[in-house]
Formats: sequence, structure tokens, C-alpha cells
Amino acid sequence: MLVLRLLNVVAPAYFLCISLVTFVLQIFLFIPSMFRDLSATPLFCPALLHGALFLFLSANALGNYVLVIQSSPEDLGKGLNLGEGAEVVADWLDGSRSPGSALPSTHFCRLCARVTQRHDHHCFFTGNCIGSRNMRNFIMFCLYTSLACLDSLVAGMAYISAALSMSFANPLAFLTLLPHSISQFFSGALLSSEMFVILMLYLWLGIGLACAGFCCHQMLLILRGQTRYQVRKGMVVRARPWRENLQEVFGKRWLLGLLIPVLNVGSDYCRQKEK
Repeated sequence: MLVLRLLNVVAPAYFLCISLVTFVLQIFLFIPSMFRDLSATPLFCPALLHGALFLFLSANALGNYVLVIQSSPEDLGKGLNLGEGAEVVADWLDGSRSPGSALPSTHFCRLCARVTQRHDHHCFFTGNCIGSRNMRNFIMFCLYTSLACLDSLVAGMAYISAALSMSFANPLAFLTLLPHSISQFFSGALLSSEMFVILMLYLWLGIGLACAGFCCHQMLLILRGQTRYQVRKGMVVRARPWRENLQEVFGKRWLLGLLIPVLNVGSDYCRQKEK
């Protein structure tokens, strides 16, 4: 538990550091290097277009990141005394001790010390539980983080291609870039700044693929009307049309949530169904 609590602090700090480094590289290195193209018109030059795209992706990623933390799942056990005998109470709430005693779709998170409804998982990068209230913001966070990493990867490859006079037309060029760069760096033929950018290329690739895969996995569970916790516990859920499952999470203003970070309104659909 101590390791998990430490990870709950280190992971958000790691994400914020990566975000800060990416922003600095984009603003002070990649975008200024694009202004060297004098053939483009001032209004549609690559630097301005890329800068606007990067700011849009970053604002959505960080905005949804904040909303995931701000709209934490409601603590259903706030009125219960979970201090003494918390393990027994927690097992009763999520049905570990007695399956018939479990509240519907509830789970006690020992890291957050709260009982959440429709619990999906605990995200260490946000230091928060993901449930019905912040699921949409979490998916948008994963989506825009993967797109921002892809944007930074392309911009970084363009910068390295110009700095080292190399081409990435051959896919093997990217795969062999890191070992060749390490040998050149220790031989003094490669600058420290260029080596740092090359390392960030592989980091952006890994984070982008991980976030994209996680986003697709979450969307598949939503279409089925399931959560990761329910799948892990083998819980049976009531079959519903996939459109209803999507509307429960994304609400009727789903298009607005794709463009700007907004609070999750998926609960509006649930209230309407209950009425």
C-alpha cells in the first residue's frame, strides 16, 4: 500500500513534468524552427498552423485533466464511519465478504478512502478514481494526450530531420535512430539538446500509443455498458443498446465535449430515464 500511495504522488508529478518539457520544446524549439520556411504566406505558414493546433490539443488535454480531478466520484460512504473496521465495511460495500450485501456498482478505493458508484479504476496519473462523474473527461484526456504526443512526435522528427540532415522516409530510420544517436552522443558528434529531443521522440511515441490504446479499450467497455471493475470481478450487467450506453457517459452535448473541456453531463440522461 505504501508503494501505491507513493506512485499516486509520483505519477501526477511525472505527467506534469512531461507536459512542461513538451510545451517548452514546442514553443522555444520546434515552432521557431518552422519560421525558416519563407515560401509560405504569413497567414498560413506552418509555424502558425502547427502552433494553433498544438495549443488546441494541449488546452483540451490539460483542461480535461483538471476536470477529471475536479469532478471526482461522489463518496457514497461519507455518512459511514470507515475509520474503525474500514476493511470490513469496505468488503461489505463492494460485496467481497457477502455478494448479496453489495450496493449496486459500488467499490471502496483504499487509496482514495471513498466509496464510488460505477467505479471503473483508479488512475495514478490523476491520483483519482474514475467513475460515472468523470469518465467522459478521462476519455477526452486520453484522446487529446495521445494526439498531442503524436503532434509533438511529428514536429520533433521534422526538427531532427533538418538538424541532422536525415530522412525518415524509410521506417527503419526511426527504429535505428536511438542506438546510432547514443553512439554519436558519447563520441561527441551529437549535441546534448539534439540527444534530448531524440529521447523525447520515443517517450512521446510510447505515451501516445498507451493513451490511444487505453482510450479505445474504454470506449469498447462503454459500448458494452461495462466498467473495468465489473469485468475484473466477473459481474453481469443488464444488456442495453449501445446508443444508450454512449449517451449515459457522453450526454447529449457530446459534440461540445469534443471541442472544449466541459463537465460531464452524462448523469442528465440517467435522471431522464429515472423520471
